[in-house]
Amino acid sequence: MANIDKHAPGSFCWIELATTDQNAAKSFYASLFGWSTNDMPMGPNDFYTMFQLEGRDAAAGYTLRPDQRAQGVPSHWMLYVAVDSADNAATGVKQLGGTVLADPFDVFDAGRMSVVQDPTGAVFCVWQPKQNTGIGIASVEGTLCWADLSTPNRDTVESFYTGLFGWKMGKEDEDPAHAYWHIQNGEEFIGGIPPATHRNPQMPAHWLAYFLVNDCYASAERAKALGAQFHVPPMVMENVGTIAVLADPQGATFAIFQPPANRKA
Repeated sequence: MANIDKHAPGSFCWIELATTDQNAAKSFYASLFGWSTNDMPMGPNDFYTMFQLEGRDAAAGYTLRPDQRAQGVPSHWMLYVAVDSADNAATGVKQLGGTVLADPFDVFDAGRMSVVQDPTGAVFCVWQPKQNTGIGIASVEGTLCWADLSTPNRDTVESFYTGLFGWKMGKEDEDPAHAYWHIQNGEEFIGGIPPATHRNPQMPAHWLAYFLVNDCYASAERAKALGAQFHVPPMVMENVGTIAVLADPQGATFAIFQPPANRKA
């Protein structure tokens, strides 16, 4: 287990589920990842769920608002990236060709955030921490461990994300049509961008979050028994690990990852 007390700017610092059925989602993820839940009231009939592992925050969830559902927003996982200033980040998004979907706003005394979109359409949030620094635990089952960006234009997003966060893109020396780009924030590898040939051209650009598991096959079967659907059944990727891509019973897509046995997560 690794406790996290602070996230470096440019790192994924929070993961949040927007769902059509919050209670059903709580039950599903508690059974799948062993998350405990702490509900925080947000209004007369509304609450925000903190998902916890070993007493530390691992993720969160809320019910999609009526206006979101009216716009056809499906259940989804949202990634947050740590920044020193949400306002400066939002300005940078615009300057680099992205779109600010929600101008920076304060979330009580927890932090300040903005909802933004990269130039190819992938949505994420930036988070300027105040009282809440974000995820507090890593390297155990059920924690966020990686994120992939599915995009039709890697060159466009490379200049966007390197300009916004200072990320470095590690490009493997092989056929560019098949090469996977690794995303590095400082010294830490945090995610990647598969080649456009590996994506469904009908799908909009999006971020896909990976959660760590001890046994990908067992977790995938458990998820299926709990009502999940497979987008990609468990598959072994040589020298990488075993992954599966799932949709929870409300349709939110996520991935699970089991590292190779010969190295630690």
